[in-house]
Amino acid sequence: MLMRGGVQVTPRTRTIARPLAAAVAAALLTSIAVTARRSGQDRPSQSRIAFSGALPPLDGQRLEATIVEVTYPPGGVNPAHRHPCPVIGYVLEGAVRMQVKGQPERIFKPGETFSETPSDVHLVSANASQDAPARFLAYFVCDRQTPLSVPATEAEKQP
Repeated sequence: MLMRGGVQVTPRTRTIARPLAAAVAAALLTSIAVTARRSGQDRPSQSRIAFSGALPPLDGQRLEATIVEVTYPPGGVNPAHRHPCPVIGYVLEGAVRMQVKGQPERIFKPGETFSETPSDVHLVSANASQDAPARFLAYFVCDRQTPLSVPATEAEKQP
């Protein structure tokens, strides 16, 4: 016998629950579509893959995702650092200058992404503009409790 949310789940309840869940989902989607048409919002959404890439091996039993919004003022800069977990950045506004040790410096603009592995040392992390702010989201995927950013040591900064 399997209990889920205080409810006994049997082969019979699974047989009933699946079509019921599908029916509820279909009704909800129909309701959303009707509401959107009534409000003049019947234009379909657009989507694109902003980032796709492999993650290093992680303990799947302990995964936790954290999203951090980072804002650099004009001319803003962070010191060299690294992240103990994989991180994916998505630029929202302005332009950010980034360089990971062993790679060329790059500028990322709105809609562009960058990624770092736990072994990367982030040598340059700065606003590319002296006049306008820059803002990006940093998505962290960790399998343990840890600070999300750690200052780079002098040895890590060396070529």
